[in-house]
Amino acid sequence: MRIHQIIRNVATGVMLLVLPALLPETASAQSNNDGGRPALTVRRDRQSTSSKPRSSSKSKATTQDKAAKTNTATKAAADTKAKANPTIPARTAPAAATGKDNGKTARPKFVPRRQTTAAKPQQVSDDRAQLDFPVAPDMPKDVSWRRDIYRSIDLTQDANATLYYPLEQEGDQINLFTYIFRLIMRGQIKAYAYTLSGNEKFDDANIVKAKDLLDRYHIYYETKDGRTHINDSDIPAAEVTEYFIKESSYFDQRTATFHTKVVALCPVLKRADDFGGADARYPMFWVKYSDLEPYLTKLPLTGSNYNNAATMSADDYFAMNRYKGKIYKTNNLQGRVLANYCTTDSAMTKEQNKIEKQLTDFEQHIWGKDSADSAKIKKDTVAPTDKKSRRTLSSRRRSNSDSGSVSGSRKSRGANSGSGAARVTVRRQRH
Repeated sequence: MRIHQIIRNVATGVMLLVLPALLPETASAQSNNDGGRPALTVRRDRQSTSSKPRSSSKSKATTQDKAAKTNTATKAAADTKAKANPTIPARTAPAAATGKDNGKTARPKFVPRRQTTAAKPQQVSDDRAQLDFPVAPDMPKDVSWRRDIYRSIDLTQDANATLYYPLEQEGDQINLFTYIFRLIMRGQIKAYAYTLSGNEKFDDANIVKAKDLLDRYHIYYETKDGRTHINDSDIPAAEVTEYFIKESSYFDQRTATFHTKVVALCPVLKRADDFGGADARYPMFWVKYSDLEPYLTKLPLTGSNYNNAATMSADDYFAMNRYKGKIYKTNNLQGRVLANYCTTDSAMTKEQNKIEKQLTDFEQHIWGKDSADSAKIKKDTVAPTDKKSRRTLSSRRRSNSDSGSVSGSRKSRGANSGSGAARVTVRRQRH
């Protein structure tokens, strides 16, 4: 009993010692619960003196003013840069610092690359055709020999009819003028004016607009939403029955080769006048063959009247010189056409054959063959064709034939005179 009493006394003493230390915290808790003045907690009291105090409302307003001035200056600099270079989009100014982002500036707005490149002008010509369909190299400018010739190609001839038919598109086949006309309307190739001198000038001053061609040659079209629409039946492909072609025959000393390449094309419109006279010729425009060449590789043509399965591209047709045309002009020092100094048809034909022979002779003797040597070889290998030699040969043949007939007649007479009975043949005996 005494031991238990001693333990109780010791516990009571300990309680009396601990209670005074707990009384201040209990009082503060009671004051908070009662709605009195809030007291500092233990965590608040332990706050180190090095920590920054809360900013006042005055300092917060000052910070916002500085951020606004910085945003204004950044936006002005971005606008100035955008005006100097319109292809670069202006960056958005950073947002003002607020209490939510704790003074942090917003990141600039992302602009897609499509919008950046939208302001750049797009190329009108289709460069993809030149990559997908490679063509022959152009004529070098430093060739040692060259001659420019203008030909008139009549599409009513069989050799050139493949450029004229079909008049309306049949599958993937279409006539040449309709194909060129569509390319001009789409802006894929350029058309140049046909001057009075007949020479082509491929510069910007002579470019002809597509709408001017429609108005000049009275081609019906409709305009809707800024676009020009033309029906295939309104394209005057049936009236274009002739082409002017400029070709250059040249010798390339680097590769030691001789070529004949088409340089330019000009469709010629033949249309009757209002008074019922003969069809008048209207050269429409010039087209550079180098611009048209990549697209001609995609245009199939029928190569034969007897084999309709034999097709070729229009570029191969011109590259192999399958066309046939008469020469009407050459580049000479006086700038004259053949009709200026050839007054008659016979003189015109003689001059055309002369020019053709000059080209053929240059191509044949380009490797150093002399005309005298070729004439000597021809004389030794070919039979004589003069009148005297013909007479001697014919007289010899006649004499041989006469002698053979006389000897035969003599033999037959001798055989018949030996026996008066009828002669029996072998075939007669077998019966």
